[in-house]
Amino acid sequence: MNLFTKKKSDIPMRRSVNYDVRPPAQQSEPNIFRRNRTLTGTTSNNMASAGIKSDLESTRTHAHNLTNHRRKVLGALVIVIVSSAFLWTLISNFTAAVVISVPSVTISKSIDKDRYSKVIQEYLDINPLGRFHFLLDQSALNTFLANKMPEVSGVAQKGMLGIGQTDFAVTMRTPVAGWKINNKQYYVDSKGISFEQNYFAAPTVQIIDNSGASPTAGEAVISNRFLAFVGRVVAEAKTSGYIVTQAVLPPNTTRELDIKFKGGNSFIKLSIDRPSGEQIEDMDRAVKYLASRGFSPGYIDVRVSGKAFYK
Repeated sequence: MNLFTKKKSDIPMRRSVNYDVRPPAQQSEPNIFRRNRTLTGTTSNNMASAGIKSDLESTRTHAHNLTNHRRKVLGALVIVIVSSAFLWTLISNFTAAVVISVPSVTISKSIDKDRYSKVIQEYLDINPLGRFHFLLDQSALNTFLANKMPEVSGVAQKGMLGIGQTDFAVTMRTPVAGWKINNKQYYVDSKGISFEQNYFAAPTVQIIDNSGASPTAGEAVISNRFLAFVGRVVAEAKTSGYIVTQAVLPPNTTRELDIKFKGGNSFIKLSIDRPSGEQIEDMDRAVKYLASRGFSPGYIDVRVSGKAFYK
C-alpha cells in the first residue's frame, strides 16, 4: 500500500488545498461599491428627487453644464442688445413732427412755417415709409412741395432735433423779375419758374406790359412759358456781363420781349420761340460790333438765328 501513496511533502503546492478558509479582514473605511450606492457614495433611497443632480454630477459634467448655461445666457443677451439697437435706430430715425428752418439770411419777410410743415406732413401721410430718414425719397418730396408751393426752390432733411422731431431746411426762390397782371404780382427766378409768394426784396426788373391784351376771367394774359423765358434771359444776360434793367412786352404781341441793359441805350428784341441762350450770344456779338463802329441804334433785333437787325 505504501507503494501507491505519496508523501504529503511530495504534493505540489499548486495542487494543495487550503482548508483553513477565513473571512477577509474588514476594511476600516466603508465600501463605496456596496449595493444601493452610487459611485459618489450617495444612497438612491435617500434622494429627495431624481431631478437633483448636484450630488450625482462629476466635476467634468458640472463644468460642461455650466458652459452650456453660459452660452444660453450670452445668446439671450446678444438678442436683447441687437433688438434694442434695432428699435433705437427706428425710433431715432422716425419723423413724427416736422420743424421748418430757412437757411437763407437775405430773406426780408417773415415766413409762415406752419404752411410748409403741413405740406410736408401731407406728403409723409401719403408715403408713411418716408417718415424713416433712410427711406425718404428726397426728390419726390421736392417735387411734391414745389407743386404745392411754387416759391420753394428745394427742401432738405437736415437731422433730428429730438425724438420724433426732424429738421427740414426749406430754400425759397429768389426772384429776378416781377410782373403785375390784373393787380396780382408774379415773380420769376433764374430758372424760369414763376411764383407768387416772394420773401426777398423786390426785383429790380419789373416787366412792363404794353401788349394791350384783354384778360379773360380765369385765364392769365401771359403764360408760364413766357415768364420762364424772362427769367432765363435775365440770368443768362447777367452771366454774359449784362444787367437787365427793363423788360417790355410790346403792343399787339405776347411772343416778343424787348429788354434794355445797364449802360446801353438800345432795346434788344427777343423772341420766345427761340432759345434764350442763343439770342443772348447774338446780342453780345451785335452790341460789341456796333460799339466798335461807333453806332448806337434805337433797337437791335436778334430774333432770327445768325442775323441781327438794327435801326
